[in-house]
Amino acid sequence: MEKRKAILVDIKRCVGCQACEQACQQSHGFPVQHPTNLNDVALTFVEQKGEKFVRRMCLHCEEPACASACLVGALQKSALGPVTYDTSKCMGCRYCMIACPQGVPKYEWSKLVPYVQKCNMCAERVQAGGKPQCVEACPVEASTFGDREELLKEAWNRIRSDSSYIPRIYGTEEFGGTDVLYISDVAFDDLGFVKPANGAQPLPNLSAAALSETPTVVLVGGSMLAALYWITQRRKDVATAEVHDKKERS
Repeated sequence: MEKRKAILVDIKRCVGCQACEQACQQSHGFPVQHPTNLNDVALTFVEQKGEKFVRRMCLHCEEPACASACLVGALQKSALGPVTYDTSKCMGCRYCMIACPQGVPKYEWSKLVPYVQKCNMCAERVQAGGKPQCVEACPVEASTFGDREELLKEAWNRIRSDSSYIPRIYGTEEFGGTDVLYISDVAFDDLGFVKPANGAQPLPNLSAAALSETPTVVLVGGSMLAALYWITQRRKDVATAEVHDKKERS
């Protein structure tokens, strides 16, 4: 059984070169630019906070709220760590966007056939034994990739050997644990990190209250969308089967 993978981001080491941004954009065919926030063509970006540079991206939670909120299983937590997204299953309800307190999933509002975009930790590369593009591009090893348990050991080694680090790893407990971990020589609160109201409680539990406030009409609408999606897909499958059957008979 393969061990769960993770990314360790060392804020002290980051020089703000934006190589991670560019590598991610190029690998997805997005325009190369320096974004100021996460969006549908920027799945990671480097934010300057005072004299520090902080890389923002999906945290790939151990128990992701986005996946728990998805009615059709388009978002899944993989055994290796990445939270992946399957466009063929998505029905566009955008519950994942409501559920995620980090605001990670983004909708392609400008497209005629929109989907959700989010970092998937280069899941195919990880599955093949490689590293995420953003990690491979980092020239100063501010982002490193490997087995989660080994990265936790490495993080604590850095913290113990250098007193300038804050004695804390962000992501060990936050939101029930994440597979993107951070260490820093500046307090995380001062860098704009989300501080969970209920500490280590998993995200699906935290998002349940927010989702329960969703108007009934939206919930009913979502159910109708799911039904319409299933019916439409079923009709396509039947039509394809009929065409195939006619070809075999002729």
